[in-house]
Amino acid sequence: MGNINHVDHITIGLASAETIRGWSSGEVKKPETINYRTLKPERDGLFCERIFGPKKDWECNCGKYKRIRYKGVICDRCGVEVTKSSVRRERMGHIELAAPCTHIWYFKGIPSRMGLVLNMSPRQLERVIYFVSYIVIDPGDEAVTGLQKYQILSEAEYRKARSEHGMNFVAGIGAEAVKTLLEEIDLDAISEELQEEVQNTSGQRQVKATRRLEVVEGMRVSGNNPAWMVLDVLPVIPPDLRPMVQLDGGRFATSDLNDLYRRVINRNNRLKRLLDLGAPDIIVRNEKRMLQEAVDALIDNGRRGRAVTGPGNRPLKSLSDMLKGKQGRFRQNLLGKRVDYSGRSVIVVGPELKMHQCGLPKEMAVELFKPFVMRELVMDGTAHNVKSAKRMVERLDPVIWDVLENVIRDHPVLLNRAPTLHRLGIQAFEPVLVEGRALKLHPLACTAYNADFDGDQMAVHVPLSTEAQAEARILMLAANNILNPKDGRPVTVPTQDMVLGSYYLTIIRPDALGTGKWFANATEAKLAYDAGCVHIQALIKVRMPDGRMVDTSVGRLIFNQPIPDEVGYINEVVGKKQLGNIVDRCFRRLGASKTAQMLDGIKSQGYKYSTQAGISIGYTDIVIPDEKPLLLDEADKEINRIEIKFRRGLITDDERYQLVIGVWTRATDAIGEALLANLDTFNPINMMATSGARGNNQQIRQLAGMRGLMADPSGKTIEMPIKANFREGLTVLEYFISSHGARKGLADTALRTADSGYLTRRLVDVAQDVIVREIDCGTDQGLTVSAIMNGSEVIEPLWERIAGRVLAQPVIDPRSKEVLAEAGDYLNDDEAKAIEAAGVQAVEIRSALTCHSRHGVCAHCYGRNLATGQMVDVGEAVGTVAAQSIGEPGTQLTMRTFHTGGIAGGDITQGLPRVEELFEARKPKGEAVISHVDGTVSIGEKDGLTLVLVSADDADAKVEEYKIPFGAHVVVSEGDHVTAGQVLTEGSVNPKELLSVTGAISVQEYLLREVQKVYRLQGVDINDKHIEVMVRQMMRKVKIDDPGDSDFIAGSQVDIIDYHLANRQLRADKKKEADGEVQLLGITKAALATESFLSAASFQETTKVLTDAAIKGKSDALVGLKENVILGKLIPAGTGMRHYRKIDLLEDEPENLYDLEPPADDPSSEAATEVESGEEETEQEEPKQPRVYI
Repeated sequence: MGNINHVDHITIGLASAETIRGWSSGEVKKPETINYRTLKPERDGLFCERIFGPKKDWECNCGKYKRIRYKGVICDRCGVEVTKSSVRRERMGHIELAAPCTHIWYFKGIPSRMGLVLNMSPRQLERVIYFVSYIVIDPGDEAVTGLQKYQILSEAEYRKARSEHGMNFVAGIGAEAVKTLLEEIDLDAISEELQEEVQNTSGQRQVKATRRLEVVEGMRVSGNNPAWMVLDVLPVIPPDLRPMVQLDGGRFATSDLNDLYRRVINRNNRLKRLLDLGAPDIIVRNEKRMLQEAVDALIDNGRRGRAVTGPGNRPLKSLSDMLKGKQGRFRQNLLGKRVDYSGRSVIVVGPELKMHQCGLPKEMAVELFKPFVMRELVMDGTAHNVKSAKRMVERLDPVIWDVLENVIRDHPVLLNRAPTLHRLGIQAFEPVLVEGRALKLHPLACTAYNADFDGDQMAVHVPLSTEAQAEARILMLAANNILNPKDGRPVTVPTQDMVLGSYYLTIIRPDALGTGKWFANATEAKLAYDAGCVHIQALIKVRMPDGRMVDTSVGRLIFNQPIPDEVGYINEVVGKKQLGNIVDRCFRRLGASKTAQMLDGIKSQGYKYSTQAGISIGYTDIVIPDEKPLLLDEADKEINRIEIKFRRGLITDDERYQLVIGVWTRATDAIGEALLANLDTFNPINMMATSGARGNNQQIRQLAGMRGLMADPSGKTIEMPIKANFREGLTVLEYFISSHGARKGLADTALRTADSGYLTRRLVDVAQDVIVREIDCGTDQGLTVSAIMNGSEVIEPLWERIAGRVLAQPVIDPRSKEVLAEAGDYLNDDEAKAIEAAGVQAVEIRSALTCHSRHGVCAHCYGRNLATGQMVDVGEAVGTVAAQSIGEPGTQLTMRTFHTGGIAGGDITQGLPRVEELFEARKPKGEAVISHVDGTVSIGEKDGLTLVLVSADDADAKVEEYKIPFGAHVVVSEGDHVTAGQVLTEGSVNPKELLSVTGAISVQEYLLREVQKVYRLQGVDINDKHIEVMVRQMMRKVKIDDPGDSDFIAGSQVDIIDYHLANRQLRADKKKEADGEVQLLGITKAALATESFLSAASFQETTKVLTDAAIKGKSDALVGLKENVILGKLIPAGTGMRHYRKIDLLEDEPENLYDLEPPADDPSSEAATEVESGEEETEQEEPKQPRVYI
């Protein structure tokens, strides 16, 4: 096939018998595999060396020719060609079938492609193929015979017709008859017929005609012959792809495919013999049926009837099973491969490391960098040749350590921790050699990896080529990945001991030694502290370098040492949140490298002072409030009063339960508040919680207050509270009650992890081909955004939504009417805050939802790359980043559906299931009724159900009636004015219904708002643009209602951009435009509806996707990431984009970098800044186009 990088698209189609014979190197005639005595392959068998090539390199079967000098010679004794044994992975064979057999994919798939072409039901077809019924091929004179073409005849009917009409008609049975019918089909005529039918009919007939037309048109355009769906020749895959190996006990283990092939060959040979002998028809027919079943089992075992089983009743793995599922060829071998130059080990903390370093165990480093070390040893003459260098390395000769130090000095390694939920799960570090066998990880890198040191393992990978090393150093170095791509906030914020140390330094202790003293400068204050005259937390006055007198402490002066002057003097108590703000400010002002230095300083200082502070937890630090017994006593009395009321029948059991729960909730809160009010600021537990180092107030309440109410396994609150806390200890009953929650928590976590992973996989799949492919798509459309509110509470302010975006329309000051920013301006944080401060309520910004790029999005519609804080570059894989940003926090979302009384469905789904419901565009649980028109509400009743009537504003429109399901809560009142799409009852809106009522834009906004709501409730911050990218992918298809003068087929789905382009062209030519409606597809459907069949096949429903692609002769243009990974090409994103490939790497830097002129076609030069969408993907060289046949 030549160089894989010259392949520019790949086409799939049906294979004819000639094509299959063309691939083959010989016919397999015998079912034997290898001779068990000589262990050599049997001639003409499934492993035959004459057909498939020699088992040993450069050696024929009989041993006449050995060595490479006979290369290409065909042995005259055994007929084996002398060549490399690797050809046994490439050379195919074939089996000449004695009777045609149908390919089960095309006959049994849904819909049955064979059935659609022949206009027969799959059930009728099955009866013919499996020799139950006859089919009329040529009815002769219909007036005489009374038969019609394609009529199905049972055995008795056929006999009767034969006796009555003799040879005046032709009827057949089995795959041969089907093949004859398929050969007679005229695709052009059928296509015209069906197009007419689609236009002139409606309802079920139109749907059926559309489905037939799609298949017929696909075959007609691609040049596939329908008769090729029936096989005369069966290809045999190369023997090394279905190996047979000898086990220790002399037995053999073999691939299931060999068993399946053996069955086919046995039956085929038996059928040939029966035909030669002229056996009775009934026997031959039975043998043909068995051959058909054997071929079915080989192609897709278990698709029809019972699966063929091997030893232990295990179904055999057929060719289809080799492709399907997680262990199939696509997902196991093509999308994920094993690599060499990698290792894994346990991680330990490395507080002495810098941000860009990691500790690599010496013995691991030697093995990983072996070839580099060997090269150095040979180059500097320490070893005379490669062999002796290898020996030195393997003996761990003391000489190699210095060489190793040299080799790894500028060679970054990649560290990865599974599960890799987002791009920060793999980062590059410079290795530092360490003793021992554990990897050392920088403590600040833990947050991004979600790593801790309780036994976590990590994998190390070595980037080999210079290009890979350059990318690792520039793009992946941990010191450059300070911001989180999901929200643009710093991810490397100090945690735990570092926070505690900083908090200890910056807190002020009243009346400490030296309080109120004055110092001329910081140095003087530190000298006084060193001399023991001033406490580190005493409030003192110090003159700053700018002359101001500032109230501060020695601790704060020390804390400010590593912080750059540009960030300013930090004169406040510093907890985790403040540290995050400091890091953010430093990054925005000074960039990544200065921030990394500052972080290292804060880290070292934090560890030093948290050690010096000696903060620890003692039994007596858990202080139980004195008011606790009184409060419990009061609560018990209140419960007694409620019980008496219940026994007297004044309240129902349900009311009693609610009141009891209320009493205990109030008591728990009161004890908690009393506890926190009495806690000393310098109590170690309080310091840990307040600073954000570890724990929270809720946990302090459980330690020293009371544990309170617990839920049972069903989620219902148990009315017996746990009165004790952990210091007092729990009784046996209390312990039992509390273990419910613990178990549910563990079960929930396990479920959540799996569900979240699957959601991420679907999200990645649907958005993987969204890449920034051009600077500006030129659209004038945008999305109007305002602050997201929940009642009166601001969930997300306006400035956060518009910062880092490009304006679609100018922003006008509502008071002075002056233009604050022009259309096309890029807003930074300060400008966004200024717009909000001016009182602007809504701003129209460019958005991925309205981007007009043919593939992917343009930089202006996307805006800022959150991981760098700069405008996004062409080539950024924003789809994958969006999927990771939504999927990664998925594990933190709750699983459970909360019970909120009074709603039709009972439950409103929240947490992870709600996100899934939205992205899959499902009908929600507890669906809300929405108004379909603008109008005025009146409320009535009918058949015991509430009715909401909406009188439309249009004078001639009728009154719309909405039946409200029993138990649903109506949220509108008599006389209210509602708009189309507004909810009339509590619950979630069905997005598909909303789409039909109000159109695409409101659905996009609804999905965006609802997904954000779920994440915000859990305190997770995700930027809007990630959700926009996903919603864009869900609304990429248009269903054609009327094709007009276009080439579209009515009822088919086409890409929205193609639809608009076609209509623009038709408008220019003064022709009738196509008419269609935007579809909302769930992410699974959208991923399967992608234009790339390779991407869809590797996602789900592999056989269905490939069947469809082969029938239509689809061509994959290799636009997305997955298809290129499958082929082993560079992905067309980032540095792998076509127009970045012309960049040459300078391995040795020139004397003066400024002397270098950018070449004319360099993407950084003026000439190449604009990349024409769709055109940059063409290759200069004439590309080869491989075809894949099924």
